[in-house]
Order: sequence, then C-alpha cells, then structure tokens
Amino acid sequence: MSAPSQAPGETLWGHYAGSVSRLIAFVIDLVLSIAVYEIVLAGVSYIAQIVTGHSVNLHRGGPFVLVIFVLWEFVYFGGAWASSGRTPGMALLGICVVRTDGAILDSRQGWLRALTFPLGFLTLGVGFIWIFVDRERRAVYDVIAGTTVVYAWDARVGRIKFLARPAGLGTSGSPPPAQPLTPPAQQVTPPAQQVTPPAELTEITVTEMSGPESG
Repeated sequence: MSAPSQAPGETLWGHYAGSVSRLIAFVIDLVLSIAVYEIVLAGVSYIAQIVTGHSVNLHRGGPFVLVIFVLWEFVYFGGAWASSGRTPGMALLGICVVRTDGAILDSRQGWLRALTFPLGFLTLGVGFIWIFVDRERRAVYDVIAGTTVVYAWDARVGRIKFLARPAGLGTSGSPPPAQPLTPPAQQVTPPAQQVTPPAELTEITVTEMSGPESG
C-alpha cells in the first residue's frame, strides 16, 4: 500500500495501525454496541408489555435473543465499515479500514470484513495473531476481504499543532511584538532661570544712557 507523501513527523496517515490501537477501538465499539442493543431491547420489551398487558422480558428469549444480538453486531460493524471505513471506536482512535492498495474501502469489502470478522474468535485467536506476522498487519479476515487498517490523523494535525503551540504565540502563529521592559527615558527640561545682572553693571548702563551731567 502506498501512502500519500507527507512531511516527516507531520502525520501518521497511511502507517499501519498497531494492535493496541485496534484492540482499544474494538473494546470501545463492543461496549457501545452492547449498550445500544440493551437500550433498544429494553424499549421493545416495554412497548410489548404495554400492548399485550403482560410482563415481557426479551432478555430471557434464549437462542432467539442471541441470534438478534449477532445480527445487530454484524449490522453495527458492517454498516460502519461499508459506509465510512471506520466505526465510532476507530474514529476515536484515529484509525480506519482501507483497501490494501490504500484506496477508500467500498461497501462490498466492508460487509465482507464484518462477515468474516468472527474467524478471529473461531480460530481461537490465531486469526488475530496473524496481525503480528503479516507485513501489513492484517488479520485473517483482512486477508480475505482485501483490507488493512491504517492511521488517519491528517485531519487532526492542525488541532494538535494548535494545542502544542507556545502560549506566547499570537493567533497568526507569529510572536507578539516585544514590549519594553522599562519606560523610555523622559527628557527633563529644567525651568528657565531669570538671570539678574550685578548692581555695578546696572549703574554704569544707566549713566551711559543719561549722558554726562552739565555744570
């Protein structure tokens, strides 16, 4: 599979997803699907009780309820893979299912992957262990469906960079203008001082202006 060219360290897009990420995503999806199933089943039981007037508990339906649960899990995983290539748990972990050539998964492969997914359990875990053996980290059902799981984080790179941005950076990504640490020096102009000439100079000036006295 050829991944799109990305700058080193910018994104994990196209790298094969690890087993831990896939396992956590599966656990999240399993818990979520079971929660939705139980809520719907309780709602149907309540409606049936109102309509029939008798206590109805579909949880005691035995094999019938088990079949409904299996079908629901098939729809949950298959529908998610067929429509978008990822389940809610996979979207949360930033991984998705694609074709082995890196192209977007088509609906047929999504449903086929969901149909063969139980082989991982029916083979006593060997189908999952194949992830550690295969170069493209594919399980047995991935090999059958022609799929693989990769990271798809390029949509989150901008947000990751935004959160990792130093606090001093502005919204445009450039540092704010430097602020002076001390106020600029102010020029102090001393008040004008009135200079009074000496008394001797004043007398001489007055005498010269009045002229010599006549006898």
